[in-house]
Amino acid sequence: MNIKLIRNATIVVEYAARKFLIDPFLADKGAYPPFPNSLRQDQNNPLVSLPTSIDNIISDVDAVIVTHLHLDHYDDAAKEVLPKNIKMFVQNEEDANIVKNDGFSNIEVLQEDTVFDDIQLIKTKGEHGRGEILKMTGLVCGIVFKHQNEKTLYVAGDTVWYRDVREVIDTHKPEIIVVNAGDNQFFEGGSLVMGKDDVYEVYKAAPNSKIMAVHMEAVNHWTLSRKELRNFATEKGISPNVLIPKDGESYSF
Repeated sequence: MNIKLIRNATIVVEYAARKFLIDPFLADKGAYPPFPNSLRQDQNNPLVSLPTSIDNIISDVDAVIVTHLHLDHYDDAAKEVLPKNIKMFVQNEEDANIVKNDGFSNIEVLQEDTVFDDIQLIKTKGEHGRGEILKMTGLVCGIVFKHQNEKTLYVAGDTVWYRDVREVIDTHKPEIIVVNAGDNQFFEGGSLVMGKDDVYEVYKAAPNSKIMAVHMEAVNHWTLSRKELRNFATEKGISPNVLIPKDGESYSF
């Protein structure tokens, strides 16, 4: 498999001869206002440009997976440029109806036993924060990819570390884990996605796996930088296991 970070949580996964685009956030730098009640109110989103052209990102994509419909995972630019007949996987019927209203016609709700061209796609749970903030952030999902010719991949999505993430790791034993690790926050409510301590918990649950940290430094409410996470991984002695790609960088496994 090959996993390429585009920007934020947007990744391209080449897996068992199929190409997946996950959480497309494709607008030009600065196209949207900052998320409110958070850091960097003087900076519009996205904070950074795409590392390559949109044509390069979406060419030859076999399917798109949208883990949830927040702007930084599925934006107006994606709705505009993606072919309306492309295969779209979403987390539930509610999201399917919205994506259908956006003009897409080939939509499937992920299950725990979805199969796409011999690739098993297993929808996993996530919690987009802790406590009261969950009423605002809403439902999210992750995905486990399985195929007889590939290592097992777990894309955790917008979630903090909690029992269901451990359960996914214990059950499916993924060798590659992609985590959203910018520790994004509003001024109240705490972490919305993983911070460095969450990443360490993932490592302790899967000490033989490679962990790729994405969703960093791309939208205004990030609080954990790549440099800080890199230093933390070094201090903990886990840097060989924690991959922190730059936008546009890819890894093969």
